[in-house]
Amino acid sequence: MYKDLEGNTAIITGASSGIGRAMALRFGREKMNVVINYRSGEQEVNSIIQEIEQSGGQAIGVYGDVTREEDVKKLVAAAHEHFGSLDVMVNNAGIENEVPSEDLTLEDWRKVLDVNLTGAFLGCREAIDYMLEHGIKGRIINVSSVHEMIPWPHFVHYAASKGGIKMMTETLALEFAPKGIRVNSLGPGAIDTPINAAKFSDPAAKASVEALIPLGYIGKPEEIAAAAAWLASSESSYVTGITLFADGGMTKYPAFQGGHG
Repeated sequence: MYKDLEGNTAIITGASSGIGRAMALRFGREKMNVVINYRSGEQEVNSIIQEIEQSGGQAIGVYGDVTREEDVKKLVAAAHEHFGSLDVMVNNAGIENEVPSEDLTLEDWRKVLDVNLTGAFLGCREAIDYMLEHGIKGRIINVSSVHEMIPWPHFVHYAASKGGIKMMTETLALEFAPKGIRVNSLGPGAIDTPINAAKFSDPAAKASVEALIPLGYIGKPEEIAAAAAWLASSESSYVTGITLFADGGMTKYPAFQGGHG
């Protein structure tokens, strides 16, 4: 646990399930104020709020589409109105779908880029603007993926969006370091979330993914949330402009494990 996070305010986009939900609950255990952004799952959001409050934190749910500029502005306004500050911005909302690249429509390309990259940019821009205005040395965490580094056939739009997150994070980190605003990315590997539930329920499919992970198992959302808490805390005070991969070693060329190659 990180004592310095107590009383800080964080926005987490796409926080009604999966990794976003785990981060919201972890921040609640850090006794933070959490703005839970969602587009679906209002009942689940209410449950998350109750659990955060039981942990000693505070939380509100705010409906919004991260691709809409006015909705992202409302998120920041809600943080200020309810909690009086914005210290941590987590751009977590993301989508993916499998399509062979020769069949990928412009509509599908734009939809994934709009949510994953443009949505994260809007979150960064609005959070930085608020932090500059109020003299806050804030922290921004962009949720990327191992696929900012590992090519992924049939997911060219997703991989392109995460590659964009990498360079956006590094550029903003360089630009705003003199203001004390730290910008980092978090790169999950294969994580046991609802979006992956069908795949991992198939033993053969699960085993094929585990073979790509040197540590040998599918990660848990709570393990990603732990990394996010560290990036948000003063324990990472000298860290900016990186992608912290929480992937069980997936980015370390597992085919060469055991001296192969």
